[in-house]
Amino acid sequence: MEKKRTVAFHTLGCKLNFSETSTLSRMLENEGFEKKEFDDQADVYVINTCSVTDNADKECRQLVRRIQRKAPESFVVITGCYAQLKPKEIASIPGVDLVLGAAEKFNIAQHIGELAKGDAARICSCDIDEVSGFNASFSQNDRTRTFLKVQDGCDYNCSFCTIPMARGKSRSDNVANVVAHAEKLAADGVKEIVLTGVNLGDFGKGPDGTIKYDENFFDLVKALDQVGGIERYRISSIEPNLLTNEIITFVANSNKFMPHFHIPLQSGSNEILKLMRRRYKRELYAERVALIKTLMPHCAIGVDVIVGFPGETDAHFTETFEFLHSLDISYLHVFTYSERDNTKALDIKPVVPISVRNERNKTLRNLSYMKMQYFTNQFTEQTRKVLFEAFEKNGMMEGYTDNYIRISTPYRKEWANEVVDWKM
Repeated sequence: MEKKRTVAFHTLGCKLNFSETSTLSRMLENEGFEKKEFDDQADVYVINTCSVTDNADKECRQLVRRIQRKAPESFVVITGCYAQLKPKEIASIPGVDLVLGAAEKFNIAQHIGELAKGDAARICSCDIDEVSGFNASFSQNDRTRTFLKVQDGCDYNCSFCTIPMARGKSRSDNVANVVAHAEKLAADGVKEIVLTGVNLGDFGKGPDGTIKYDENFFDLVKALDQVGGIERYRISSIEPNLLTNEIITFVANSNKFMPHFHIPLQSGSNEILKLMRRRYKRELYAERVALIKTLMPHCAIGVDVIVGFPGETDAHFTETFEFLHSLDISYLHVFTYSERDNTKALDIKPVVPISVRNERNKTLRNLSYMKMQYFTNQFTEQTRKVLFEAFEKNGMMEGYTDNYIRISTPYRKEWANEVVDWKM
């Protein structure tokens, strides 16, 4: 009997990448590969990369070196955003055998079948403007929660961002297909679906990014709310200008869409937002938060912020800090600005020193900690519904309340993949 080839995966970056990695894994398993953990010995290692920050690039290179030390005869395949943006740079890393760009990642089985160890690294990429088609993806590491990709690409041109260059134009699935995926996941025992995309609120553009469907993200939300078997939905991240009042109102009245929004802000200064080429002002952001908290006082709101953007003075940062401090939000994801090739932000001066960027990051992370503590403490002695993960670690299990407060408790098998009433 022929020995099965083995493959191991490592994902850098966002929920969207996790959904795609899971799909690539299932594709290779269907081709006869046996999946291994990344720290195990494998015949093929696949790294699905991010390139939002310089750290993601560095981490990719470190992972390749680790594989070289551990399994020098194994094949190393790099895909994802970093692979699309800098394929030649990746191909020059010792040990890399194959680089797959955005158009080729879902043809991974064919490309791996053509590899021979010792050959020069192969680059299978293309001009991002030629990328079209939508590949539905979902993660399914256990049966409890899954990340379901419904949209890809972005037509926005924020001055700091490489994502449009890495993933191409905005394009999405259609409502009927997404509902069919949700019904299949429900049949497989999934209790919670997290909707993911690059610019989720832009849902409704066809696979080639030009044809506009006669349906939008609000239509998708309404249709998914009717799917039997799925108990919970979350909206992973949505731009404030695309988070409409009707979406907020619908979520407030839905039993399935959780009271939890993640809304990128990036800066609390209108001057910096303009330099960033964002499509809203802070006043609109404050309006969205106010409506959410009026309709759902218990709702969790997460916020993305970038510190140290070129031109950000101490006064601009203070403006951001005070704005965030004033908002009834729950937590922050704080990103330190890092220079990315071919972005408009490189032309903006003055450049903020790295030490100042790091100090500002620390300040906002401290604010995030205090915000989360305050938010959590509001629910002391209340009973909230928690969906516990099936995964056990060191005798413990974790889950999230409807409003995204993480709960950790000693493992109980009967609670795995179940919604439990939990006294806070």
